[in-house]
Amino acid sequence: MQAREKVKPLKEAAELCRELRSRGRRIVFTNGCFDLLHLGHLRYLEEARALGDYLIVAVNSDASVRRIKGGHRPLVDEKARSELVAGLHCVDCVVLFDAPNPLAEIQALDPHVLVKGADWPVDQIVGADWVIGRGGTVVRIPVVAGYSTSRLIEKILRQASCS
Repeated sequence: MQAREKVKPLKEAAELCRELRSRGRRIVFTNGCFDLLHLGHLRYLEEARALGDYLIVAVNSDASVRRIKGGHRPLVDEKARSELVAGLHCVDCVVLFDAPNPLAEIQALDPHVLVKGADWPVDQIVGADWVIGRGGTVVRIPVVAGYSTSRLIEKILRQASCS
């Protein structure tokens, strides 16, 4: 399967999740901007996938990234970011979302496990109450030290200014 085939509209992904759930599969959900993929992203997504049978990643749209990170982001457009995330061996499905948060996607997909980085306090993880209320779990995965998109951008800018 080509990576771009794993990028699905929410309705199609939700139907797939219902089918997987009926077959006893454990669905894991996470979300993020994934502007410049790096080792921290890969390890985070590998750990998330290990928590279940099927990993769905909701990727912020370009407009959503701009609202969160400012007008200078994203560096990579939503179509490319979605396909790159989908291309990772540990990712089973990608959906794009444009809202300020992924609550609607979480509710539509109804995951067993909601995953965020350990830098997020549980009380600030969107959808945590909803997932727990439906019998699911919330898992916070440790951030890989030294890897972040912001840090990569800073390094690129420093090196460009030295040239």
